[in-house]
Amino acid sequence: MVTYNTHTNGAARPQRWVVGITGASGSIYGIRLTEQLLDRGYVVHMVVTEAGWRVLKEEMGWDAARRTAALERRFGSAVADGRLVYHPNPDIGASIASGSYRVEGMVIMPCSMGTLASIAHGISDDLMTRAADVMLKEGRTLLLVPRETPLHAIHLENMLKLAKLGVKMVPAMPAFYYKPQSMDEMIDFLVGKVLDSLRIEHDLYRRWGDEGHGTRSADQDRTN
Repeated sequence: MVTYNTHTNGAARPQRWVVGITGASGSIYGIRLTEQLLDRGYVVHMVVTEAGWRVLKEEMGWDAARRTAALERRFGSAVADGRLVYHPNPDIGASIASGSYRVEGMVIMPCSMGTLASIAHGISDDLMTRAADVMLKEGRTLLLVPRETPLHAIHLENMLKLAKLGVKMVPAMPAFYYKPQSMDEMIDFLVGKVLDSLRIEHDLYRRWGDEGHGTRSADQDRTN
C-alpha cells in the first residue's frame, strides 16, 4: 500500500523520498533504509553514483553491469510497480532535479566527503548533487549520513556549513547500550536513527529506557 498526502483541493499524491548512495563505505545502510521506506508505503526515488555502484559490487556482491536486474533482485516487485524509481546519476533532467516535483525530502546514506563538499559549495553537476541542491532551495528535508574517519578540518567545516543551513547530519556511528548481537542490528540502529530524524515510526532498535531501564540515568547504568 502506498502512503499518500492529501491536498486542500482533495487531490492525493504519493509520499516520496529520495535516497542517494555514494561511494563511501556502508552502502548497506542506504539499501536497508530504502527497504524500510518501501515497507511503510513510501515511494522511493534512488540515485547511486558510479563510485556507489562500485561499493555495492565490492561490499554486497551486486552486479554493477546489470543494474536494473540487481535492483529487481533486491527489491522485487517494487521496481516493476513503480514504488522504487531508479535514476542514473548523469540524468540531470530526471524528475527529482526540479523543485516543481514534490518529494518529502532526501537522504544520502552513506554520504562521501566529495559529495558533501559539492553540496556545501553549491556545485550541482550531477543528479545526486542537483537533487540535494533542490532540497536546500525548496526548504525540504535534507539528511546526510557521513561515513569517513578520521575527519580533517575541511570535512568538519563543510559539515558545519550545511548544519547551519538546516541540513540534518547523522554520522554513521553505532551505539552499544542495547547490546547488539549482530551486524544487522547495528545497521538497523543507524537506519532507525535516520527514520527518527524523518519523524517516521519504527521499531528497529530498543530505545534507552525501554525493557526495565525506566528513568535510570545513563551514568548509573554505564561501566568503564
